[in-house]
Amino acid sequence: MPKKQIPPNRPVYPTPAALITSVDEDGTPNILTLGEVFNISIAEPVILGIAIRQSRHSHTLISQTREFVVNLPTAAIADKVWYCGSVSGRDVDKFAESGLTPLPASEVKAPLIAECPVNIECKVTGIQVVGDHDLFLGEGMVQHVDEEVFATGGRIDVEKLDGFAFVGGEFWTFGRRI
Repeated sequence: MPKKQIPPNRPVYPTPAALITSVDEDGTPNILTLGEVFNISIAEPVILGIAIRQSRHSHTLISQTREFVVNLPTAAIADKVWYCGSVSGRDVDKFAESGLTPLPASEVKAPLIAECPVNIECKVTGIQVVGDHDLFLGEGMVQHVDEEVFATGGRIDVEKLDGFAFVGGEFWTFGRRI
């Protein structure tokens, strides 16, 4: 089958949709929607990567406080995820406007999002300029998981997680197990 060459643009997909929470130096929280969230090191230590444009409000907040929380949303709140990615935290209180609920974290000042079944508290260990984004490396300090998403044996049940991904500018739910 012939292939067509095109300029690469978001060439790796799908990528998980995530809500990144951060706070300013006074403790005012913000939410950023990202599709650029990934595992860098899966154990000893756990390192997550998030890539953020320098112009984003959250970039400034995370650069200053050197901490953030990765919150993995469900398809049920996709409209709130889209909203949080379409307005700036410089202009609006995204928690108040979206109806999402902040919960206190245990290791960082940034809040967890109650409606997200998985939350990972991270402390920044490094920042690397990479093209039009900066890559923030965050050590996973603690992971919070809603009890109802566990399957027998203590593993996370992907169907109960109800996660979704970002593909070509759209959200798509996770597929079936193969």
